Amino acid sequence: MDNSSEVREFLTSRRAKITPQQAGLPAAGRRRVKGLRREEVAMLAGVSAEYYARMERGNLSGTSEAVLNSLAAALQLDESERAHLMDLARTASTTRKPARRRSPQPIRPALQQLLDAMTEAPAFIRNGRLDILATNRLGKALYWPVFQDPTRPVNLARFQFLNPDAAEYMTELDYQQSASAALLRTEAGQDPYNRDLSDLIGELSTRSEDFRSLWAAHDVRLHRTGLKRFHHPAVGDLTLAFEGLPIPNDPGLTLTAMSAEPGSASHDGLRLLASWAATLDQSEQPNSEIADDPHGARRP
Repeated sequence: MDNSSEVREFLTSRRAKITPQQAGLPAAGRRRVKGLRREEVAMLAGVSAEYYARMERGNLSGTSEAVLNSLAAALQLDESERAHLMDLARTASTTRKPARRRSPQPIRPALQQLLDAMTEAPAFIRNGRLDILATNRLGKALYWPVFQDPTRPVNLARFQFLNPDAAEYMTELDYQQSASAALLRTEAGQDPYNRDLSDLIGELSTRSEDFRSLWAAHDVRLHRTGLKRFHHPAVGDLTLAFEGLPIPNDPGLTLTAMSAEPGSASHDGLRLLASWAATLDQSEQPNSEIADDPHGARRP
């Protein structure tokens, strides 16, 4: 992905989201642009109009952290958007590297043991590309429809955008798709020379109009906590709270664990799911399919 284009489109899209009223500016007169004018952003950021125009044309090379922070404040960026701006600036100020494929990222035995010890909560480990690299038994059972896709590695975004069964399984598919596109955009800012990530984005852009539309919005997100809603083919509707926990010793990996409110129908559903998981054929153990993942999952 071209850094200049990424910078230009990100800044333009953020500027269009801020109204003069939100920025504390008068809105007198007819406006030809949606959101703020370039000169207004420059004034709010404390830089010259020429300097801001240079940045919005895609040139962040050499821009100081102080200026970036001022620009983030002027555009009222949230935490994820501010971090994305810093990632884009860091890429602009470094020598361009050739696109490369990632080496397999093994899941440490201690992490798999941790997953397996979580017997009452569905849990899995993913990378920034949204590949599922390891699960516990309940996590595999919960994401059973996703694992029916023969493509490996199992990828949440590919399932959400390309699998016709996704709409029935994920009852809030629009939200899930929006979150996944934003997470992939965030990852692209952090790791712009990841060939595997670029290939996935290219595949989704080619095959999914929904993805193309969401990708063009340049939204980014830190997906750390919230609710996930499923209509599972074996146990019905589930509403689960999730926590996404970055793994400090394994940069780029996130452990996601889910739970249901005690006494709720979803809590009963998880118990039923655990019973269903125990009946699965032994050849379909949670990590037997993941074991063939070329992106690093271990063999059981």
